[in-house]
Amino acid sequence: MIKFDKETEIIEKKSKFLGYLLLCQSENEIKEALAYLKDEHRKATHICWAGRLSSPFFEKAVDDGEPSGTAGRPILNVLQKKDMQNAVIFVVRYFGGIKLGAGGLVRAYSKVAGELVK
Repeated sequence: MIKFDKETEIIEKKSKFLGYLLLCQSENEIKEALAYLKDEHRKATHICWAGRLSSPFFEKAVDDGEPSGTAGRPILNVLQKKDMQNAVIFVVRYFGGIKLGAGGLVRAYSKVAGELVK
């Protein structure tokens, strides 16, 4: 069981976005949390994420099947703007049947990440 530091949920055109913030110190913690979420949300359409570690420096954004640059990059941008280090944000998406388009995806993933870093 992974204990996340903050969680949120938004609904956008019938798609459910579940956000999770984890303060962490290593890539291994990120991998463990991702494995946990994949197990907990087996029916999710996507599990997108972005993380930043300070030492050793690590920065990564993952779209997990969403169009390139529409999920992981917006999440990473939120972490960068808040200058958050040693943190990862995961966003689990359950597709609701209505396509959001690239702009809609960027807005939804940015919104979830923004809620988590308030």
